[in-house]
Amino acid sequence: MLTKLFKSIKASFQAFNFIYLSLLLGSALYALKTFHIYMDIYEEIILLGSVGFFTWLGWNWNHFKKIIITVFVISFFAIQLYAGTLINNESVFLLKYLISSQSAVMWMNVFFVLALLLYWLGLLTRNNLLDDIASSFTSTAVIFGFIGLLVRWYESYLIGLDIGHIPISNLYEVFILFCLITSLLYLFYEERFSTKKLGAFVLIVINAAVGFILWYTFDRHADAVQPLVPALQSYWMKIHVPANFIGYGSFSLAAMVSSAYLLSSKKILTSYLPKLTILEDLIYKSIAIGFIFFTIATILGAIWAAEAWGGYWSWDPKETWALIVWLNYAAWLHYRIVKGLRGPILAWWALIGLVVTTFAFLGVNMFLSGLHSYGQL
Repeated sequence: MLTKLFKSIKASFQAFNFIYLSLLLGSALYALKTFHIYMDIYEEIILLGSVGFFTWLGWNWNHFKKIIITVFVISFFAIQLYAGTLINNESVFLLKYLISSQSAVMWMNVFFVLALLLYWLGLLTRNNLLDDIASSFTSTAVIFGFIGLLVRWYESYLIGLDIGHIPISNLYEVFILFCLITSLLYLFYEERFSTKKLGAFVLIVINAAVGFILWYTFDRHADAVQPLVPALQSYWMKIHVPANFIGYGSFSLAAMVSSAYLLSSKKILTSYLPKLTILEDLIYKSIAIGFIFFTIATILGAIWAAEAWGGYWSWDPKETWALIVWLNYAAWLHYRIVKGLRGPILAWWALIGLVVTTFAFLGVNMFLSGLHSYGQL
């Protein structure tokens, strides 16, 4: 009886994986068929490569698979509602209030705020039900955020075929990307370490980004789709930016877990939080993953710079601060792995590292000028 049940579950799981792969391939083929005249060979390779990456990730993390399936189904439905006319986002009820790009991003913001509140209530009251709801709200926010980006991608082509581009080209778009990547990283570790108590800390940095998105939208009206500047009209952007933000998201996650570690080490909320060894391990894993992707992004950025400006390195302020960030985390990992350093000093270092990373990401755009001036506020 148990053997039959196990075989049935295994068959269902394999069928789900096949549906997932079919959905990814179908979406990629739809994109190739619809937009292939605007894509070069490198962009087609990136598109198909992303199918392989998402397939591997989904097959190894079931929750991610569910998120991606939901995102693609709803995004495709939203695209059909547009019927090739951008004005429909003001006349079709579901688009106007739920799944147009801007509406979806606003719902993302709402669910992230609610998740933060519930994570803290769940932490302080030790209410596991609130933790579960907060985790579900975080996943829901991620779903709305990805729908917002995918639909925005389609909307950019409705505005003009020469304007259409992947929505990771300005501060408004990459802040959304930061929220989504950081949330996915947290949700993965939340499941892997079987704890939902750290959401109260991690969602703080995500909601800080939400605050920026809201300010940038209502004060600067930066949510409008803009044509790409010449320097960004490159296939390198499609891999450099996501790799960079996996790094940023991982470093942010490590910093927020470090704040929980420091509080727990001072006997504050100790009984509410995971053990220090678990927190320490999570900080290390986050920085290690972030460092790998940030290194890849830096190398890709150098190649992109050579193509766009004729040199791999020009000591532009953005490049210089990226090097500072890289050296900071390289030193952190060196002292952690080679020197065997442990304890609060590494947690403080990770927190300070977030300040350095934030300046490299945003402060340079605000206070310094250079070849990356297209990212100014």
